[in-house]
Amino acid sequence: MKADIVLLPGDGIGPEVTFAARDVLIAVAERFGHRFELVSKDVGGVAIDAHGEPLPADTFDACRVSDAVLLGAVGGPKWDDPRLKRRPEQGLLNLRAGLQVYANLRPVKVFPCLADLSPLKKEHVVGVDMLVVRELTGGIYFGAPKFREALPGGGARAVDTLEYTDGEVRRIAKMAFELARGRRQKVTSVDKANVLESSRLWRQVVDEVAKGYPGIVLEHRLVDSAAMRLVMEASSFDVIVTENMFGDILTDEAAVLAGSLGVLPSASLGDSGPGLYEPIHGSAPDIAGRGIANPVGAILSAAMLCRHSLKLDEEALAIEHAVERALIAGARTADLGGKATTRDVTQAVIGALP
Repeated sequence: MKADIVLLPGDGIGPEVTFAARDVLIAVAERFGHRFELVSKDVGGVAIDAHGEPLPADTFDACRVSDAVLLGAVGGPKWDDPRLKRRPEQGLLNLRAGLQVYANLRPVKVFPCLADLSPLKKEHVVGVDMLVVRELTGGIYFGAPKFREALPGGGARAVDTLEYTDGEVRRIAKMAFELARGRRQKVTSVDKANVLESSRLWRQVVDEVAKGYPGIVLEHRLVDSAAMRLVMEASSFDVIVTENMFGDILTDEAAVLAGSLGVLPSASLGDSGPGLYEPIHGSAPDIAGRGIANPVGAILSAAMLCRHSLKLDEEALAIEHAVERALIAGARTADLGGKATTRDVTQAVIGALP
């Protein structure tokens, strides 16, 4: 098949890990008989420096008409001043909005060979293989009104609004159930229905959606209970679906299970148009340019790109198995206790492809 893929290397270690994932995609295309057209565009801090905008029109236009977008990372100390009118993160937020992606998918799988790296006891992380589906465009981060005001006599008051419509909940719930069909047939919906009206609506709509998937087990969990269970019994989760803020917190907690942020990928999807794929780690400016960044998260994001945007499941599995074989063989960067360079790991993964 032919596919147009836009690379957004971004800032810090973004270019290093993105180009590692690019090399793996090129190898996959060669070995499976595909043609991937890969073009790089600026986003984030480098785009501000070069074009005056964190998301130049040329970059967005290329992404909009592509089949998929692979992002490295954005941000860094150079652009951290909160007084700046243009910040790298605005480029990512505007890109998500422009592509109309509303579901953030974060798989958390603990490779057996890396289980000892987790801060939790090995018995708590062996067998962990979950997918968190986080609603990305609603909830308290986007609700209105949102303001801060001074109070008479001194002091201040701040207001944020947590808002969801039944349509927003229904579409994310449907995606979670569809994804569970290809996994272990279980969905855990996380809310705070004992306190929040928005969560009561969330639970009601999820129950309605579940009726259309009789073969899938549904359980509801309060967010505090889910957070505790992620530490104690993470392997019991299959697909977790939750709202924006809860998902933001729980995915960061779940990321600790794997032992390093460097091995975890993510995808942001909508109903149509290109998906946006990126490792969950940041730009890590302290190690940028040294050739020691862990490319596994970016490479596994490329695997998700193959699976979800290109519908190439065999190729996605090939990448994932190659990553595991490379890790077992000892191709590990410093964050995984090894001495391999970014290039070493990339070449090991390519060498392990079928």
